[in-house]
Amino acid sequence: MIRVARGCPLYFAHSEYNGFFWVSSPEAKHSRNLAGQPEVSIVIFDSQVPIGTGRGVYMSASAEELTGGERERGIEIFSRRSLEHGGDPWTLEDVKSPARLRLYRATASAHDVLDANDQRMPVRL
Repeated sequence: MIRVARGCPLYFAHSEYNGFFWVSSPEAKHSRNLAGQPEVSIVIFDSQVPIGTGRGVYMSASAEELTGGERERGIEIFSRRSLEHGGDPWTLEDVKSPARLRLYRATASAHDVLDANDQRMPVRL
């Protein structure tokens, strides 16, 4: 789960450890917020483990709507992940006008995890 623009949970696909892709309406508040403030914070955690045993990663990133050739690579990544989770395939036609959704990418610039004292510790990738 990715949280962008004031805690909005999103289904995402990833590329390596720094590229995160999702689809959303360009009219959604979090999508509109990205146009004016592309800097986002991302928190990814496993919500299915017992309380007190989970770990998460905290990231600083820059996000944007994808266009042109970047959109093609991004939708391939997103579609592959969707299929792995039992979802439908995605195509460019699903994320460009006049479709109601667009494809977005966040590129992480810093990763942290919490230590035993709940202090953030940088992760070197």
